[in-house]
Amino acid sequence: MSESFLQDSNETVELLRRARSGDRQGLDQLFSRHRERLRRMVDLRLARDLRDRVDASDVIQEAFLDAARRLDSYLEDRSMPFFLWLRFLTRQSLAALHRHHLGTKARDPRREVSLCPGPLPGATSEALAAQLLGQGSSPSEAVARSEMQLRLEEALNRLDPDEREVLALRHFEQLSNAEAARELEIGEAAASKRYIRALARMKGILAGLKIGIGPRIEPPG
Repeated sequence: MSESFLQDSNETVELLRRARSGDRQGLDQLFSRHRERLRRMVDLRLARDLRDRVDASDVIQEAFLDAARRLDSYLEDRSMPFFLWLRFLTRQSLAALHRHHLGTKARDPRREVSLCPGPLPGATSEALAAQLLGQGSSPSEAVARSEMQLRLEEALNRLDPDEREVLALRHFEQLSNAEAARELEIGEAAASKRYIRALARMKGILAGLKIGIGPRIEPPG
């Protein structure tokens, strides 16, 4: 049994065994456990121009169908924990959608910050800012929120790419430090230090802009 497989919980290991034996309910339970985490990733990385045409649930469903087809191959190798494998397939599904609908227009330097290497979609500064702000209810709140969101996007674009990436993984996608370290291909101690530095820099930028939302970017518990 490989090291990465041992990183999965006992419940995940048992569900994988059931799924491999043909237990459809076990497979459905595996997918259900990770749906919300994957949706956060898709919401961050779905291009603004696609949001009226593509639903995040459809992206995730396509990834789940792909995972079901490739499960036996995954279990033969298990080169990464199950959730990170699902996340990889979901990002591939999202990248294919971007290429199909947007082609070379998918990347807009005014609205997007690259948070992943290669052709996979980055998280948009618009989506990151919206996550920080939350939702306003009244018309006056909506106007103030729109103005502040533009300032937040400016702040996010002033961060280094590595800082934006670790913030997206840890705070916005809520990956654990170990999961983020694996995605970044660095050690866990280095990932933790990078996250702390990125938080400090982000909070400093927000303070300079007089945006008082510091508690929203504390490390998740």
